Amino acid sequence: MAQTTVSIRMDNDLKNSFDHICNELGMSMSTAVTMLAKKMTREQRLPFELSVDPFYSEQNQARLRKSIAEMEATGGTIHEVKFDD
Repeated sequence: MAQTTVSIRMDNDLKNSFDHICNELGMSMSTAVTMLAKKMTREQRLPFELSVDPFYSEQNQARLRKSIAEMEATGGTIHEVKFDD
């Protein structure tokens, strides 16, 4: 089967972490990406679940901005959290 080259761009730290994990698993990054492509092609879907962290939702961010504004306006108190050892 004829081969082709695919070029992708990613953050250098992500690339290094990905390469490290692939090496730990005994495969190249190229093999891992090919495995992903084959699985997606066969199943016609992403082979993992995608979700959004609710912390970053607009509703939560608005609530945080409001709380910060209230703290700044009233000079609120910072409470120290203590954990049992």
